[in-house]
Amino acid sequence: MEHLKPFTTSELNMILNKRPKETKFGEHIVLLPDFDNIYEQMLKLDVSYVIFGIKEDIGVFANYGNTGTSKAWDSVLKVLLNVQSNSSTHPKRVAILGCLEFEKYQSKLEKLNQNKKKDIAKARKLVSKIDEDVSFLVSQIVRAGKIPIVIGGGHNNAYGMIKGTSLALKKPINAVNLDAHHDFRDEEGRHSGNGFSYAYAEGFLKNYFIFGLHENYISEQIRNTINKIKTVKYNSFEAISIRKELKFKSEIKEALDHVSSFNFGLEIDCDAIVNTPSSAMSPSGFSVVKARQFVHQIGTHKNVSYLHICEAAPTSETETQVGKLITYLITDFIRAHESL
Repeated sequence: MEHLKPFTTSELNMILNKRPKETKFGEHIVLLPDFDNIYEQMLKLDVSYVIFGIKEDIGVFANYGNTGTSKAWDSVLKVLLNVQSNSSTHPKRVAILGCLEFEKYQSKLEKLNQNKKKDIAKARKLVSKIDEDVSFLVSQIVRAGKIPIVIGGGHNNAYGMIKGTSLALKKPINAVNLDAHHDFRDEEGRHSGNGFSYAYAEGFLKNYFIFGLHENYISEQIRNTINKIKTVKYNSFEAISIRKELKFKSEIKEALDHVSSFNFGLEIDCDAIVNTPSSAMSPSGFSVVKARQFVHQIGTHKNVSYLHICEAAPTSETETQVGKLITYLITDFIRAHESL
């Protein structure tokens, strides 16, 4: 694959901070020995989870959002590889593949202006190209019987996650999305706000549950559209955390009831977590603890087929904070699924 940058042993050794009488997560993870045929290589690996990153800002740009999501992957690696290796973190069950890196596309982005419709159209065409790589790589991982854990980039990549999983399983899948936004916008060219609507329209997505939607950010038109689609359900952050009309744990059960009858994806948009540096950072949202509880509860289900954490946009000042947050979510998911 042209855009796949493998994670190497030399890179691992540069990141690892070894200490006496301690063993780090990165000392026990698995790296692919050969990238000529990824599917064949993964079939041979005795792991359950394959982690890779996506380094791009293009989908967010194409949705008039703030860029920076290309930096999440590197911030996570620095933290994840240096947490403790123990019976709770399960590093031997994990392979780290590397990242999809789109340097040529990113350089084109620097010359585009969000205020020009022609430039937005150009960015949306680039997103469609990214879709191809994401869906292909995800399909190879799922076809090999592994669970992809994918970090970084915009929520446009939900489309590739869903399509790739669906193609591998040869059937539509479901998805549950912890998000302040519905990402079910019109099919107006690909961007971070319509990954789910495109996947639904093309038959890759069947049941969809949006968890914690912010009522300030759903238009009446979209609300009416979603309400007419029986396979799409949602609750709101305000109903759960402000008005207390709904209970958090009960709503997780509602979400699972909607999506878990067969294979489904778990989507985490960092915009939903309060004060997390992201493409649409919010002063109001679920706490980190609530987000971790959500990942744990969903992760304990046998039919969860992938974990996708996106939209984080760390700066040099916040990269450790973001890296720690996403590392907690990754390890919570693995712990939960290993408990099955």
